[in-house]
Amino acid sequence: MPHLSAVQMVLAVLSGGVVGFTLGLIGGGGSILAVPLLLYVVGVHNPHVVIGSTALAVAVNAYLNLVPHWRQGNVRWRAAVAFALPGAIGAYVGSVLGKLASGRLLLFLFALLMLVIAARMVRSQRRREASEARRPVRIGRVIPTGLVTGGVSGFFGIGGGFLIVPGLMFSGLPMTEAIGTSLFSVGTFGLTTAVSYAVSGMVDWLIVALYIGGGLVGGVLGVWACTGLGRNVHRLQQLFAGVLVVVAGYMLYVNLTELHVL
Repeated sequence: MPHLSAVQMVLAVLSGGVVGFTLGLIGGGGSILAVPLLLYVVGVHNPHVVIGSTALAVAVNAYLNLVPHWRQGNVRWRAAVAFALPGAIGAYVGSVLGKLASGRLLLFLFALLMLVIAARMVRSQRRREASEARRPVRIGRVIPTGLVTGGVSGFFGIGGGFLIVPGLMFSGLPMTEAIGTSLFSVGTFGLTTAVSYAVSGMVDWLIVALYIGGGLVGGVLGVWACTGLGRNVHRLQQLFAGVLVVVAGYMLYVNLTELHVL
């Protein structure tokens, strides 16, 4: 694994803080910045090592963020487990396929995925406004969504919360509970993916430790902000969607430039 300079270590801690904060604040989509931050801010240039390392760091941060959400009554365990069990199978299959793909292809598809997440965040606002009341969870809708989400999570090394949160809301949870509940599956998917990559020697343990350290502080602040802001989190999600579009555009530009398309 490449040696990290002191500056890179500090940047890794700060990047982990950003990821932890967004995970705690908005749940779905919060982990999507972990990969581009490690690539372009910290400066680790092996896409497979980046994906394996961020998957484990995001998993630990998600589990840590789950605890304060649980204490505040924002976790519905039946729905969480129903998502996580089939999703773990999908995450393993997705991680195997991800390791077989070339680094450049992974990053190109990752950038496209970021655009999809941004569009989904913006389009889902009206549906979320009507989903704040607690309703019975429809497990029949939860299980197949968990399997598909796990596959996407494993392939790209992300938490998959951007699919889990709207899926849980569609299944009957209000937004705050969907965010809290999603973190259990985010952690489980990330851990499954990370184990697969670690077996292949594609995890940088120092980066994982630095990301977790920063994410621990950022996550606590994010959960506090999520609970305090309530429905105003919608506005922050729209802003976050705009950030994703900018980052995805940069990633596409870099990849197309390397291919001499631009």
